[in-house]
Amino acid sequence: MKNTFVVAPLAVALSFSTPIAAQAVPQSAPQAIPVVHSVPKAVDTPYPGVIDLTIDARDTQRGVYRVTETIPVVAGSRQLTLLIPLWLPGNHSPVGPVVQFADIRFAANGKPVSWRRDPVDVNAFHLDLPAGASNVTATFVHTSPLQTSEGRITMTQEMLNLQWEKMSLYPAGYYVRQIKVKPTVTFPDGWRVFTALDGQSAPNGTISWDATRYDTLVDSPIFAGKYAQKFDLGHNVSMDVVADKPELLAIKPENLAHFRKLVDEALANFGARHFDHYDFLLALTDRMGGIGLEHHRSSENQYEPRSLIDWDKMDWDHNVIPHEFTHSWNGKYRRPADLWTPDYQQTKQDSLLWMYEGQTQFWGIVLAARSGVQSKNIVLGSLANWAGGFAQGEPGRAWRSVEDTTNDPIINKRQAQPYRSLQRAEDYYTEGALVWLEADQIIRAGTKGRKGIDDFAKAFFGMRDGDWGELTYNFDTIVNTLNDVYPYDWAAFLETRIGQPGQPAPLKGIEMAGYKLVWKDTPNPYDDGRMKGSHYLDLTYSLGVNLNKEGAVTSTLWDGPAFNAGIVNGAKILAVNGEAYDADTIKQAITAAKGSKDPITLLVQRGDHFLTVPVAVASGLRYPWLEPVSKGEQGLDRLLAPRTK
Repeated sequence: MKNTFVVAPLAVALSFSTPIAAQAVPQSAPQAIPVVHSVPKAVDTPYPGVIDLTIDARDTQRGVYRVTETIPVVAGSRQLTLLIPLWLPGNHSPVGPVVQFADIRFAANGKPVSWRRDPVDVNAFHLDLPAGASNVTATFVHTSPLQTSEGRITMTQEMLNLQWEKMSLYPAGYYVRQIKVKPTVTFPDGWRVFTALDGQSAPNGTISWDATRYDTLVDSPIFAGKYAQKFDLGHNVSMDVVADKPELLAIKPENLAHFRKLVDEALANFGARHFDHYDFLLALTDRMGGIGLEHHRSSENQYEPRSLIDWDKMDWDHNVIPHEFTHSWNGKYRRPADLWTPDYQQTKQDSLLWMYEGQTQFWGIVLAARSGVQSKNIVLGSLANWAGGFAQGEPGRAWRSVEDTTNDPIINKRQAQPYRSLQRAEDYYTEGALVWLEADQIIRAGTKGRKGIDDFAKAFFGMRDGDWGELTYNFDTIVNTLNDVYPYDWAAFLETRIGQPGQPAPLKGIEMAGYKLVWKDTPNPYDDGRMKGSHYLDLTYSLGVNLNKEGAVTSTLWDGPAFNAGIVNGAKILAVNGEAYDADTIKQAITAAKGSKDPITLLVQRGDHFLTVPVAVASGLRYPWLEPVSKGEQGLDRLLAPRTK
């Protein structure tokens, strides 16, 4: 130690005494070149003419959409910049599928037009136009992924999901609401086609719609399929269903009635509508990729194939429709100011997703229960699942706030993580919902039951009936509306619950509503249905892992028993206490170890290595449940009760 402190200063002194001429050749040190964004900024001026967009969607065998787009040119212009939409609405991140645009060619005056991709904004194409060009014709193909490893599959031999922003270009420099487009699509013979677009006509088997604003087009996707049916839900709302097989469409009348009730409950809850008509676009499939995506006058939804005909068994799978329907009010009409942009090039900011998605998550389960689209037991199981995760299974809450998780769509782009419990993900959905449950109970307690979050919903979303534009808000708008409903220090409440890490588990709303989180050795109805339907085993709160049906670890709880024993994602459990692995064997072993100091012994394969690993699981099997704290109707029961007859 003494030598270290003597020698180091001497070395430093010698270095300063060395003549400059004797030093090594100076290292090369380049200077940064300026990054130039050459895509013109959008202005709120009409784009001249109407773009003609024609798509051939018949090649279901190869999963290819063939596109021809004719774009008018501003008179006298010798340059045109065309953009692939990048910041797609509802995705909360720049995920425009640039790579899926292929074989792009441009022509004007009957001759090819050369193009160059912007070196900074790589979704932009710069075209040099010949003199006198009145329009540019673009031809290209959009390639649907064929395997899930390539992305979300949008076309199968039975159905397709056409999303306009993924197979169209638009001229830079204009608000997208100022660009008009006339869309036309050719579908396979005999397919039914569903969309919220207006003015549908079908000359010669090809379907066209009225010319519309580009932002309205992007907000009006298509579901089409060989096996399809439209169900009228009243109030100019329909459920348009495509399926892998025709028998999957046979929903019983009493179950269809729940969707009609959903529409009644939503309209009563929000007090106004911000659409002239609305379509639930629903795919019953395990062949096309899953989706839940909001639009103003429609939503894209996917259920497992048998979700309508095996109603009770698949109850856990029904929530996406109530959630996405809520978005017509929250996210589409009322929209965070920093998430509204004039085009799909400008960066969006996600700071208020705890309102946009968190309160939508809240209303999604409330409206599901009120309508019967999901049973009350399933909804209570969902709440227990969220609460249990925050109470026992997420050490990442100690360092990362809910507000910071609103950056996750941009930071992580919904990719798998090695330790999601430590890193956190998009918790603004579920923790946001639990915070809004607490807000509801504060209002109800403070007004002695005269008001609740329903009154906030009417005040915040229920103005300007029939307006389906966009009305933006910020943090102060939320706080001021809450104070109009019930005066309280809402700013501090939200800044603490949402903005600060290390908060207590968000159980207070549940407790104020007369319920408590408890732990049992059997899964609640929601977790049970989801495990059976998705073929996995959740052992998060006992062994500290989730396992697929082959026994492979798909997620690991940070600092849980398996983690501490060195078992991580990708490892495979081959045997339990000397017996070949299956789900029942490992559950029985964990149950037998409850209260014991003796670990269970797992034979684990990780790559080419086989390890015998002892794991202590004295807790036994543990699953979260919600139970009322006393007999009789509780506040949470009243919240979930129907509001319409």
